[in-house]
Amino acid sequence: MSDTTFARLDVLKTYKLYVGGKFPRSESGRVYEVTDSKGEWLANAPLGTRKDARDAVLAARAAVKGWAGTTAYNRGQVLYRVAEMLQGRREQFAAEVSLSEGVGPKKAAALVDAAIDRWVWYAGWTDKVAQIAGGANPVAGPYFNLSTPEPTGVVGIVAPQAGYGHSLLGLVSVIAPAIATGNTVVVAAAADAPLPALSLGEVLATSDVPGGVVNIISGRTADIAPTLASHQDVNALDLTGAIAADGPGAAAALEAAAADTLKRVVRPELDPFAQDWTNAPGTDRLLSFLETKTVWHPMGI
Repeated sequence: MSDTTFARLDVLKTYKLYVGGKFPRSESGRVYEVTDSKGEWLANAPLGTRKDARDAVLAARAAVKGWAGTTAYNRGQVLYRVAEMLQGRREQFAAEVSLSEGVGPKKAAALVDAAIDRWVWYAGWTDKVAQIAGGANPVAGPYFNLSTPEPTGVVGIVAPQAGYGHSLLGLVSVIAPAIATGNTVVVAAAADAPLPALSLGEVLATSDVPGGVVNIISGRTADIAPTLASHQDVNALDLTGAIAADGPGAAAALEAAAADTLKRVVRPELDPFAQDWTNAPGTDRLLSFLETKTVWHPMGI
């Protein structure tokens, strides 16, 4: 019997979209090459289409009622569970961020740690945001007048791009505040570095996040974002990564398309290339996708 040793082949990972709590292939059946910062091949990612974006919006809309109806305290528990699961896959994400961003292992690990901490930070805000976004209003009459925040609904997000906003930390920084306040999201992942985003879908699927609350699509931003901007069942649009992805003209076109359906729009920073996601996040994004409901109630005698 021959003693010849055969070199084994690595089992390469097949990345998929994350829609409705499942992992479908792109409707087109097509993929595109993802390369590292040196142009070397890393993996094939699904090339999402307008149809994939529409399917994701349907999943997000179906999840709105259940997620918005969940208690704020329970949403905090769910977000904390995401942090736990991400912590368990820290090494994998550090490797993906290092290759995607072209940063050293120590820097990549620090970015992953910051992403984990950001989930924990927003988890702590879920049952406190109502205290800064709502309140009792003085009125001229024997009534209680109370303002309480409610989620906007389905939020379309153009994720920060790699090299400018960090493919993982920037992504978490736009997803977490939106779902912490009861919204559901459809995310166009960074086209040039989608792997951390697609892997995040695997973390969400093994956490307690209900299917459809977060939906992640990879591919050309120019194919996915216009569908989110014009879709009548999307209530708000976060254009954080739009300028870095396709330029100021594309971002302006998305905002114009969103206006046709009266979407709330969060514009990107004046210089999105200089955005530092390691800075303290503040509460701006928590408040960006909330509506205020005011209730009048007669006072008892």
